[in-house]
Amino acid sequence: MSGAEKIAELLKSGKTIAVVGLSDNPARTSYRVSAYMQSQGYRIIPVNPAISEALGEKAYPTLSDVPEKIDIVNIFRQPEYVPEVVEEAIRLKVPAIWMQEGVVHEEAAEKARQAGIFVVMDRCILKEHGRHCR
Repeated sequence: MSGAEKIAELLKSGKTIAVVGLSDNPARTSYRVSAYMQSQGYRIIPVNPAISEALGEKAYPTLSDVPEKIDIVNIFRQPEYVPEVVEEAIRLKVPAIWMQEGVVHEEAAEKARQAGIFVVMDRCILKEHGRHCR
């Protein structure tokens, strides 16, 4: 299965997306992208210790605080914060990690892959959804 096919499959099968770094500010890219994914039927779980809710959903300070199964961890953080998010995702046995455009951390991505996690890096989930799910 090609990378594009794997992405398409992930977007069709994954329904619950924990968005690390989701802002409650509608002007921010993380908010707009997550609002779009929510409008497409995905359950969005904000993960950001600085907010209490976004998009009508309760926010959690860390991935470990999320009380339900996560299909995809979508990372909207600077690359230096990626390793700690990946460590948490590995502990929680999350099946997929998605790093948004501009978020690149090769070592963390490799560590996630070694743990059996599907990794998408430096791609926009909104653009990929539009490409694969129309």
